[in-house]
Amino acid sequence: MKYRKLGRTGFDVSDIALGLWGMSGWTGSEDRESLASMQLAIDLGCNFFDTAWAYGEGKSDGLLGEIMASNAGKRLYAASKVPPANDRWPALPEYMYSDVFSAKHVFEYADRIRKQLRVDTIDLLQFHVWDDSWTTEPEFRSTVEKLKHDEWIRYFGLSLNRWEPENGIKALRTGLVDVVQVIYNIFDQAPEDELFPLCQELNVGVIARVPLDEGSLGGKMTLETRFPKGDWRAGYFGPENLPKTIHRVEKLKEILPAGMTLPEIALRFILSHPAVSTTIAG
Repeated sequence: MKYRKLGRTGFDVSDIALGLWGMSGWTGSEDRESLASMQLAIDLGCNFFDTAWAYGEGKSDGLLGEIMASNAGKRLYAASKVPPANDRWPALPEYMYSDVFSAKHVFEYADRIRKQLRVDTIDLLQFHVWDDSWTTEPEFRSTVEKLKHDEWIRYFGLSLNRWEPENGIKALRTGLVDVVQVIYNIFDQAPEDELFPLCQELNVGVIARVPLDEGSLGGKMTLETRFPKGDWRAGYFGPENLPKTIHRVEKLKEILPAGMTLPEIALRFILSHPAVSTTIAG
């Protein structure tokens, strides 16, 4: 495993992180297997884990807290997220900041997350959605500053909306945001235009999520691929998107270097960008 600085946090994080969304109760997920997967990742050198309260209403946070407690002698980093109070994804400009991330709501969920993780101070707490129209809200600044002052969190981050990497630029310029999480992969390179250069300028850490395009870059999907009822991927890979995606994947397979798999080249592509601190597998 290789390690990189997570921006100005100074954390030395594994360049491959483990995401815990799939461990929150997805079809086929079992806690025993989830814990075994996390332990294997730790044994292989992974030290950065991304979770969120929305992942099973704290279930993934709790699993991470359990595995961290059983590896108390190792420095493991936990990154979690506060859900939007209005339960709407993604954030939209018409939503009022106070209806989404009031101080009361943020502190309530930060405390819940601390208890699930079994820690007094969360390494990285992120807002699970964001809209840059909220940047000038006084409550945004006061909330983040108090979270840090009271040592509930070490660092603060934003998880940016899908297809909107520029919808966080204003927030980064406030100096309050230490880390951003953004979709970045072979099929979605938009963060390279504006977001990544600014992150490098401000020394903001970058967590690249969806490295395998929700699974397509795993190379195993076909036109016949179907997902269980209730699985959100059924909508993402719907009748319109699935054929286009499979076509692009097959084109990539044609130019794969000898001995390299599709997932490997997908991860190598992401980590080749100097702005990226880590990418979330899983």
